[in-house]
Amino acid sequence: MGIEAANILSVLDQCCDRYTFPMLDNGYFYLAATRLSLHRTSTDWAMVFEVFGYSPRAGQPNLFIETFASTLCERDIPEVYVNVDAYEKYLANNPNNEFRAVYPIDGDDWIDDQEGVVKDAKELVLRCQKFAIPSQDEYAERGITLEEPPHIKVYELCRFVADVAHDSVLATTHERRQCILPEMVQILQLEDWHHPNVKDSNDRPSGSETFQQLAKVLATGNVALYKPSQLPNTHWRNWPEGGSL
Repeated sequence: MGIEAANILSVLDQCCDRYTFPMLDNGYFYLAATRLSLHRTSTDWAMVFEVFGYSPRAGQPNLFIETFASTLCERDIPEVYVNVDAYEKYLANNPNNEFRAVYPIDGDDWIDDQEGVVKDAKELVLRCQKFAIPSQDEYAERGITLEEPPHIKVYELCRFVADVAHDSVLATTHERRQCILPEMVQILQLEDWHHPNVKDSNDRPSGSETFQQLAKVLATGNVALYKPSQLPNTHWRNWPEGGSL
């Protein structure tokens, strides 16, 4: 049986209703960088979102990898749930989506108790490489307006790092593919796109030109079907309510 675009959009809409589809203006998450990739075989499809930023609840910058697919691999194991019922509920509520968190920036000794950067911190470790913490003036050069200068917020540093080391804060090939079928071929990768405002219950992937076209790309394998007329909106500046709670 082949892949049908309508089925893909239905899955994505259902995930929106279960609050598992990426919400770029999540009030508990300061957005810094995104990426989207499409993968397929002749009978299966997968869509993988990468969303990097800072959640005060997590306590350090993290990368969310959210996979939506007709068939998933490497699902959570029963042992991480309190009982069998909880595990079965997880599977029932997430039949086509899986979530993983990765921490591309090691440690949190550079973070102070006010969700900011320690005053005298000089560097952090990004993907096992030392990364110099920028001076205050360097943020403005990257279009980042500091909220409480000279105090630097963690999310402001995340946005700086994402701007100068984009690939490093996002997923490696292994991380991106960890929940998809190994035989799948990546056919498209987008660094930006027009994302629906899914906080609005009337704004769903099925009504989005972008995702209508991406669903057709997955169904056919024809990348030329992706020709959006709407401007990309995935940059963090377009989602000012992110992290506001």
